[in-house]
Amino acid sequence: MLIASILTVLFTGCSGGANNDIAVVSREDGSGTRGAFIELFGVEGKDAEGNKVDNTTDEATIVNSTSVVITTVAGNKNCIGYISLGSLNDTVKALKIDDVEASVDNIKNNTYKAYRPFNIATKDNLSELAQDFIDYILSSDGQEVIEAVGYIAATEEGPYSGSKPSGKIVVGGSSSVTPVMEKLKEAYLKVNPNADIEIQISDSTTGMLGTIEGTLDIGMASRELKESELESLTATVIALDGLAVIVNKENPIDNITSEEVRRIFTGEIVSWDEISK
Repeated sequence: MLIASILTVLFTGCSGGANNDIAVVSREDGSGTRGAFIELFGVEGKDAEGNKVDNTTDEATIVNSTSVVITTVAGNKNCIGYISLGSLNDTVKALKIDDVEASVDNIKNNTYKAYRPFNIATKDNLSELAQDFIDYILSSDGQEVIEAVGYIAATEEGPYSGSKPSGKIVVGGSSSVTPVMEKLKEAYLKVNPNADIEIQISDSTTGMLGTIEGTLDIGMASRELKESELESLTATVIALDGLAVIVNKENPIDNITSEEVRRIFTGEIVSWDEISK
């Protein structure tokens, strides 16, 4: 894979070649967004032994956060990438998939199929503050925060009625979950100013490892937890989020099939001229 540092991407953008060559942007290994994307769009296959294989094209530019995917695609008219729907902004364009717009309403009515859970992960014997923060996230107050920033609520619990303990906790992991976690932290601190919450951004796999090792109190994952992670951790779904396939705003394509997405990201389709208008 072509590992691109943030600075390199910002100054050069993704490679696109001449004419209408498609420039593929993908997330790094360990990204929950990448894991969900390759599964949902069929980029993941199996080898002769039945092991899962990521068939993302070797020509893809690999970047290490949601924000860099957006910046990269916004800077090159031939780029295509994928991000959390909740992180979508007006610097790029989300494509319709199989004639269906990527939206919260279409996820709720099950016409837009590309969505995944946002999970938090914990070990046993949580601190009082960690448990109270989780109780807030899962309460109707926390779920209202989640919906207000463009995600889909995962629970129907009652209002928050916690004990507002003092202390410090560290939350870390997925760059896709981080924006909504920052909003949840902000809202929680208004009702519990005694708390100190540090949020560390990385990726889902790093978040799970940190929680297992005890450097994080709460891990964030934008995918389902792996069996090996569930041996040590308990997963809790806090929200649902769509995956948006994004292109540059100058790209004339507005709609694409899920099969075309698969073939682009596996390297079978290499030019925008091959995409049906």
